[in-house]
Amino acid sequence: MARLRRLAGEHKLFTAALAVGALLRLVTSIGYPGALWFAGDSYVYVGAALRPQPNLSKATGYSFFLRLLLPFHSFTLVTGVQHLMGLLIAVMIYVLLRRNGVPKTWAAIATLPQLLDGYIIEDEHLIMAETVFTFLLMIALLLLLWRPRTRWWTAGIAGLLAGIAATVRTEGLIMLAVLPLFLLLRGWSWKTLRGWGIAIVFTAGTLIPYGAYSSWFHERYSQFDTPVYSTTLSEGFYLWGRVSSFADCAVIKPTGDEAKVCPTQPIVHRDPPGNYIWHAPYVHADMDAICTVTEKNGKTSKTCGPVSPAGNKVLTDFAIKAIEAQPLDYAKTVVKDTLLSFGFPRIGYPGSGTTYYYSFHEHYVGTDAATGKPISLLPPNNPDHEWIPGGTAYSDWLSYGHQSPGVVHKIAAVPIAVYQRVVFTYGPLLAIIFLFGLGGLFSVTARRQGKGVRSVLSARTLRSLRLHWRPRGTSMLPWVTAVALLVFPIAIADFDYRYLIPVIPFAALAAGLAFAPRRTAPAEPAAPASSADIESTVPDQVA
Repeated sequence: MARLRRLAGEHKLFTAALAVGALLRLVTSIGYPGALWFAGDSYVYVGAALRPQPNLSKATGYSFFLRLLLPFHSFTLVTGVQHLMGLLIAVMIYVLLRRNGVPKTWAAIATLPQLLDGYIIEDEHLIMAETVFTFLLMIALLLLLWRPRTRWWTAGIAGLLAGIAATVRTEGLIMLAVLPLFLLLRGWSWKTLRGWGIAIVFTAGTLIPYGAYSSWFHERYSQFDTPVYSTTLSEGFYLWGRVSSFADCAVIKPTGDEAKVCPTQPIVHRDPPGNYIWHAPYVHADMDAICTVTEKNGKTSKTCGPVSPAGNKVLTDFAIKAIEAQPLDYAKTVVKDTLLSFGFPRIGYPGSGTTYYYSFHEHYVGTDAATGKPISLLPPNNPDHEWIPGGTAYSDWLSYGHQSPGVVHKIAAVPIAVYQRVVFTYGPLLAIIFLFGLGGLFSVTARRQGKGVRSVLSARTLRSLRLHWRPRGTSMLPWVTAVALLVFPIAIADFDYRYLIPVIPFAALAAGLAFAPRRTAPAEPAAPASSADIESTVPDQVA
């Protein structure tokens, strides 16, 4: 305790920010006992925790985290652990920045988005995978960046964590390419056998959990002839949604089953992909005839629809052809949707019904302000629909949490709901954070003539502007990580405000590194002084 008090005294600003972040999370837990739910995803995760199995539509690595806490039968414990993870993510940001020489003030400021963002706090209270995913990935980066030369054992552990993260959220797959590439490029390690060895050890570490999950998936669905790396059969479904925002059948000229899934509705009348895929007939009713027939144990079965081997192949092939036929439209769509991350105010994208789940409310049953339709945040108790075979979403809630859902204590819920709508990482602020992150790689110099504002904006000063590559801190890996986690989901699915949850802490870490001392080459050792030049001194006092 004495050591903790000493550390708190030495880092007062960060300690105060951490305390405020902890208090906000405590108020959330009091206002909303148990957990909040997101329609569909949360039901799958809890069902797979109670009855472990891979799912055709999404990776269920997060369910193992829930399974680990199942003996306690408490959603309050689950969200409490997730809130603790959120605080520890901020601690890791601060520690890594201080290790790189960033002043205490700037290091503490860099943790504020993670600690105080109301939407991050709300997401930590959801039965959703973003917090665990971000926590695992931040530990992996901490291990890789802790020393200038990555050790063998840290590379292996970081690989294990990155591989687990990829089974928690499929967007983590991009990091399985980014991180080994970083290890090879860092210090030109690709020129040495050791550098290749470290990258191979990291990659082997990632393959242990990811390969195990993939093997489990293939064993469960052995009747399907799926690629060895598959962990779901929904890649085509989401990629079809991505291209639906620009696909023109007259340009693509699809044939066969691909012609059935080509959207003929005018582009201007199509909803955003994240909303369109759930009701467009092209990927629902029109795909009922696209089936995979299999035989297992002498029994013949038929699997139809978008999330089936045949459906996934048709949708994937069509989406790839659409991108090949309209590459500029695809690029423009990805850029346009990426810019939504930096917009203000927040909008109901991909639909107001989706963003409704990202906010605290006074009641679990409300109304979509845009459509006027009722929305329930409670798990449905529909006996005709089981998200994971063996139980409904409502019965799974009771089996896991041993408490009835829907309790709200307004004395705490109202303040945190108001707080969330005011304090969060605004889009323009996120853009500034990204720009500061680049500031850790480049510096701008100019020859200023005279004094005052006019001299700064003079033609002579502007002509003298020069951009210099002057990296600071550990590396550009946090910035690249933030960009990859921002763009990759948009490129293969759509923009969603929830996808910003893992982006913000890595972008803030990159921005903090901009305030680290400039990296310089080691100075040449000074020549030893001759005996004639040595002056002997005696201190006045020895402390």
